[in-house]
Amino acid sequence: MESTQAIKQRFEIIGNDPGLNRAIEKSIRVAPTDISVLVTGESGVGKESLPKIIHALSHRKHAKYIAVNCGAIPEGTIDSELFGHEKGAFTGATQSRDGYFQEADGGTIFLDEVGELPLTTQVRLLRVLENGEYIKVGSSQVQKTNVRIVAATNVNMFDAIKKDKFREDLYYRLSTIEINLPPLRDREGDIHLLFRKFASDFALKYKMPTVRLDNEAVKQLNNCRWPGNIRQLKNVAEQISVLETKREISAQTLLNYLPKQSSNLPSVINEKSSNNKGDFSNEREILYKVLFDMKNDLNDLKELTLELMNKGNLEHVKEENEGLINKIYGDDDGEFSKTSAQDKLEILQIPEKSKVEKPKNDPYDFAEEVEEEETLSLHEKEVELIKKSLERNQGKRKPAADELGISERTLYRKIKQYNL
Repeated sequence: MESTQAIKQRFEIIGNDPGLNRAIEKSIRVAPTDISVLVTGESGVGKESLPKIIHALSHRKHAKYIAVNCGAIPEGTIDSELFGHEKGAFTGATQSRDGYFQEADGGTIFLDEVGELPLTTQVRLLRVLENGEYIKVGSSQVQKTNVRIVAATNVNMFDAIKKDKFREDLYYRLSTIEINLPPLRDREGDIHLLFRKFASDFALKYKMPTVRLDNEAVKQLNNCRWPGNIRQLKNVAEQISVLETKREISAQTLLNYLPKQSSNLPSVINEKSSNNKGDFSNEREILYKVLFDMKNDLNDLKELTLELMNKGNLEHVKEENEGLINKIYGDDDGEFSKTSAQDKLEILQIPEKSKVEKPKNDPYDFAEEVEEEETLSLHEKEVELIKKSLERNQGKRKPAADELGISERTLYRKIKQYNL
């Protein structure tokens, strides 16, 4: 069995981080078996290297090794790509085609970004993992394949399972052995080492002297969080190698190529909000409630208006619908007054000797035309009501206000307003 250091040299893996060494050691140990392996880690950490190690050290090393980027294949064609299709299975299928699982028979297939697979494809993949069987698109014949499956993902699989985006049974089938590659920010001792390797490679490629970082620049390099990991570091090394005329790079110069970041502190995420499905369900429920209440108010208002049209008895209507009138025509205190009613909508005033015509297709087609012989004045009725109530209560405002259904302060204001 090859040592970890020998494997690093063979596959050009740079770094001495314990997490990286542990991942390589697990790959070496699991390679001789046919166990399914799931490689996890952030995008750009170099997950594609481990499946190559596993295949090269396995008994399948002389058979095919096929790497498939599941996230790059359109959903409508991924089943055909993986499992093949028969002639005429869909528009454009002019001839039969073998899929990757048939091509890699006896070898290893690497499914990169497996977390992006559609649910229908996940069901097919689960069957392959269970008994090696699959069916071509447009066929009814079951075919067998003998492949070693190594998958990789940068998706949090448990979150994907909770959101019903990934099958739980498939996850446990794929992750018989799970190998995690640490992000670059957790490999501080490897960052400058990798930069030097990339700078040397680009100097050779572009035939120019190798760029070097001073001590402050090295510190700045190690302090960066590198969200794009090794891929981002490689891009920075190439940009500096090509664009800078000086070969000695200072911290100030390096800052021009690093991503802007306000803080290296991890952000605090509310657990409740992180579990939210992002559908604004709370806001939607509030909106539904508001609309429902508005609908009820509108229906009540229609009934009130119809009763006015039929009876013309304003006092009776006010007594029967006091809550609705206060709600729609109330003042700041929620109490009904002529002024506030006129300011909002003059719906309760019916002109003298006017006719109310039924609109066409009115649902209240049983309402008859009504003629009023006298004008109903809210002001006069309100004054009359207040006078009678005060007389019955010997001028005491509190019992009069209770009788009228308004606050004592509102009654006091109306007494001053009407000079009673």
